[in-house]
Amino acid sequence: MRFFVIISALFLMSSCGPGMNKILKSKDAAYKLKMADAFYAKKKYNKAQLIYEDILPYYKTTPQFQDIYYKYAYSAYYQHDYAMAENYFKTFMESFPNSPKFEEMEYMRAYNFYKQSPKPELDQSNTFKAIGAMQTFINTHPSSVRLPEANRILDELRSKLEIKDYKSAKLYYDMGYYRAAGVSFAALLENFPESQLADEYKMMSVKSYYLFAENSVIDKKTERFREVMDECKEFIDRFPESKYKADIEKYMAMSQSQIQKFSNNEQIKKAS
Repeated sequence: MRFFVIISALFLMSSCGPGMNKILKSKDAAYKLKMADAFYAKKKYNKAQLIYEDILPYYKTTPQFQDIYYKYAYSAYYQHDYAMAENYFKTFMESFPNSPKFEEMEYMRAYNFYKQSPKPELDQSNTFKAIGAMQTFINTHPSSVRLPEANRILDELRSKLEIKDYKSAKLYYDMGYYRAAGVSFAALLENFPESQLADEYKMMSVKSYYLFAENSVIDKKTERFREVMDECKEFIDRFPESKYKADIEKYMAMSQSQIQKFSNNEQIKKAS
């Protein structure tokens, strides 16, 4: 990561003209800090970050270091370099645990994970990191003015994971992998029990298990249709007012009919 910072710095130096080169070549740290702060105030964050990077070693043991590092971290954030910014906010927290800005830095670190959270179809590693960091922030700062926004973001991130899991379960169903679909929809309900779509997830699980039973070998059909009936009973107990209740009653009746059919066939075989 440090390599890319150096490459970016070299590119910036070559594109900013003699003025930037003069600043960076100066031996006057106070002058450099003044120029970095001026660029920061003008929202020229790429230039500000480059100079802050250069003078950090000079100010590491001084009272100004905290403010410099604060602006250094935000310079990365304002350039949408969220991976680097997250790392800088983390370093700030580790370096200044008693700072009055600590709460802000903790929130910003979580927020940068949130900004790196991709679409539901992609790998959700940063989404999980964002959820963990944002939940820690909420638990640690229950009276923070940032709490409403933190909770909103947490709900959004969880919704993204729910969408991803739903799409995976639906893909299994569409491909005809009914047992996997049934298990996935059941897991979806377990992971998101308060979802507005909870009854739909349970219905899709029942439907998947029914189709799995229907496509099973004859010796397994009776056992698996009984499992479908158990799932139907669970649905009715949990969602007695659901709009899917009629569908569930249909699957229960069909399962009962299948069980009766195979039971009659067994009796005929025994009689013969």
